[in-house]
Amino acid sequence: MGTRKQRLIGLLLAGVMASVSATAGSAPVISELFYDAVGSDAGLAFVELFGAPGESLDGLVIEGVNGGDGSVYRSIALTGVIPADGIFVIGDEASGTTMVEGADFIADVDFQNGPDSVILRNDVSVLDAVGYGVFALSDVFQGEGTPAPDAAAGSSIARLNPLFDSNDNGVDFAVLDMPTPGSVAGVSAVPVPASLFLFASGLVPLLAARRSSQRR
Repeated sequence: MGTRKQRLIGLLLAGVMASVSATAGSAPVISELFYDAVGSDAGLAFVELFGAPGESLDGLVIEGVNGGDGSVYRSIALTGVIPADGIFVIGDEASGTTMVEGADFIADVDFQNGPDSVILRNDVSVLDAVGYGVFALSDVFQGEGTPAPDAAAGSSIARLNPLFDSNDNGVDFAVLDMPTPGSVAGVSAVPVPASLFLFASGLVPLLAARRSSQRR
């Protein structure tokens, strides 16, 4: 039987590798939403998804849900795969193109200002949902938990940690003064499984060295 420290190390590594497995096989999440530019939104709005590199988005749909009556006012069928950095950017379409740099997909994603919700779903269930703004008792909230804050013109709402979803928009999202399509907090341009695997592989010699030094 190993020592208490060895058991703790084993549990820690098991947790890290479980996170790798869960993240690699989990559904994509909405990581950033920019719906209110200064002036016209056309061609500037975007939705950013975060997920496992290589995961197909075929068959997924993004919906805009009106906070006033709960009706779906916009539905966008997605195609393509999540690129190697884990970040898939959907740029708003304007005259057949978009002004969102590096967009992976172009569609009409000029969603309404809050209080409203944006939902990512397949043909069976909701995969992720973000409600934003101040909802009155008579309004319809279709997000998760409590609403994310309403971003002022020129700002976006972004997930604080794309590797973690508490299922509470008010906890998971914050306002970004400067929108960052194609970049997410903490793991920008690093594939999800790779970033976690590197952490886990670096943890083994680090903990082993610490244990060896404590024995001296």
